Amino acid sequence: MEKIKKTDKYLVTSALPYANGPLHLGHIAGAYLPADIYVRFLRLNNKEVIYICGSDEHGVPITVQADVKGVSPQEIVDYYHQLNKKSFEEFGIRFDNYSRTSLHLHHETAQEFFNILYKKGIFIVKEEEQFYSETSERFLPDRYVEGICPFCGYDKARGDQCEKCGKWLQTGELLEPRSKIDNSIPVLKKTKHWYLPMGKLADSWKKWFEKKQWKENVYNYCMGWYKEGLGDRPITRDLTWGVKVPLEEAEGKVLYVWFDAPIGYISSTKEWAEKMGDPEKWKEYWCDSDTRLIHFIGKDNIVFHAILFPMMLAEAGGFVLPDAIPANEYLTIEGRKISTSQNYAVWLKDYLEKFAPDPLRYTLAINTPETKDTDFSWTQFQSRNNDELADILGNFINRTLTFIAQNWNGKVPERHELDKMDRSMLKEIKDKHSEITQHLENFQTRFSTRRLMDLCRSANKYFNDKAPWETRKSDIADCETTLNICLHITRVLSTLLEPFMPFSAAKLRKMLNIKQTLSWDEVIHSEFSPGFKLGEPEILFTKIEDDIIEKERNNLKKEEVTMDEEKQEKQSEQISIDYLKKVDLRTAKVIQAEKVENADKLLKLQIELGSEKRQLVAGLAQDYTPEQITGKTIIMVANLEPAKIRGVESQGMLLAAVEDGKPVLLTTDKDVNTGVKVS
Repeated sequence: MEKIKKTDKYLVTSALPYANGPLHLGHIAGAYLPADIYVRFLRLNNKEVIYICGSDEHGVPITVQADVKGVSPQEIVDYYHQLNKKSFEEFGIRFDNYSRTSLHLHHETAQEFFNILYKKGIFIVKEEEQFYSETSERFLPDRYVEGICPFCGYDKARGDQCEKCGKWLQTGELLEPRSKIDNSIPVLKKTKHWYLPMGKLADSWKKWFEKKQWKENVYNYCMGWYKEGLGDRPITRDLTWGVKVPLEEAEGKVLYVWFDAPIGYISSTKEWAEKMGDPEKWKEYWCDSDTRLIHFIGKDNIVFHAILFPMMLAEAGGFVLPDAIPANEYLTIEGRKISTSQNYAVWLKDYLEKFAPDPLRYTLAINTPETKDTDFSWTQFQSRNNDELADILGNFINRTLTFIAQNWNGKVPERHELDKMDRSMLKEIKDKHSEITQHLENFQTRFSTRRLMDLCRSANKYFNDKAPWETRKSDIADCETTLNICLHITRVLSTLLEPFMPFSAAKLRKMLNIKQTLSWDEVIHSEFSPGFKLGEPEILFTKIEDDIIEKERNNLKKEEVTMDEEKQEKQSEQISIDYLKKVDLRTAKVIQAEKVENADKLLKLQIELGSEKRQLVAGLAQDYTPEQITGKTIIMVANLEPAKIRGVESQGMLLAAVEDGKPVLLTTDKDVNTGVKVS
């Protein structure tokens, strides 16, 4: 493996958030706060760094929402772009440029990128069947189609992916598809599209990928994809909203959002360069091999940033490739998965209307879902704020500055001869500084935040053990030394707090009368001059009362009740015996099975149903071989209307239980004739 690139030039990105809704805490904990902390750390180390992001304003979720609301997609993205940009700013996420993919500059950049690959002959063209609504007379992109997942049976899987089991679906694999526009049954109609041949590029990608040092979740996820086999991935689709494909023969088609969105990092950097007055400056980062490119993302974006985008960059040539991808897991809320459709989330804009940014920055940072999913609760938030920020960090700073203000007129006392406890505390400062540094360099936000609070705990203990309120009367030199060292700790904290809690760090610097932030390493070796006049002490953190937290918990409970009621309603929904009689369940025997061509997940079955023969298509190929299923007696729905799946007619549907996302065939416990009615 290559060693981590040593450089002073960094290009850091966070995943472009969809401009179809407000930001919630899951977004912040995964891709934005860890990146902001890391970037602020780099700046304090005098590194050359730009932090790039922007709104992802294309894609079907936006057009679906626009259709539902009866407005244009532009109106949707304009609103949420401004809303989320404001929320980021108020929360202290400090981008060098926050762009948007609806800009002409981005469209131009994405089209140029397409043309580079097109002229190199990278793409392949296929004419394939896609879902088409005859009622609406339009092709239906993936999110416009819902149906049953052939793998886990989830009844609201979308056309390209099942959100429940995570499987990617090819057109035609979805069972019982329905158009979300008009609820009609879509047909399969031929259309031409351009594809990135991931399988052809896979071995070259693997050689690059295995040279790097990746987080375990990134490595395992990507190698899992590689071992399953990387197929051709479409980069165009039949839509009017998006970046138009720059080919005459591709009229009415746009670039697939997964292809155009990561190019948004490049176009955002171009916009930054233009704002800097040097339009070509973007190349100093994207085209310089000394640049360390780092993508902060959630785990749902691993495939795009670790496989697809590097393939695109490598094939285009002349671009740096990612050097690190700190992908984080998911954040849950009060033990439940965040659900935007159910409005079960803590929205950042709502939080900022009631609370200061830093307590949440701290709570999320110390609980970052780096290696596994973590949970946010309002009780935990209150405890972090009251018991740690207020009672430990805030208490230490307030005790130190107030004591000096009252007894030394707010001026720095001298440092005299050190005792064992003094030397131990000074060593602790350096040790914790070193540990925090190492954790931040390794993208370990969680551990670095914990070491920061450990330093605050040690500082509080030092103050207590030295008891300056007693030594002021019995040993004034020792008292002055204690307070001098406590002030040194607060000075160090004024820098160490900056990445994690920048608003509190600025407030602390004002209390210390420090005009500008000292660098990360400089602050360890710098000390106040005796007699230096400090600023006025203030309360750094205020406690949050129980009734305020209870109100927030009740707001979430309202959503819980709603969700439970819906679940209970679904579970208790009953059907009549007459309705059940309409479903004709019968026994059948599989007499032949084979894989469906160009569909890794589908099997074509020839079955015996009494005196007749039928053909079924089932999504079993990844769990059953043709040999394993041949000869089995199955249960099937015999009166289901025929449907075409990947161009192959299916005359019924077999029954299977789904356990851990895998289908288990339902069979009989003894031999029975075929065609026997199940009742």
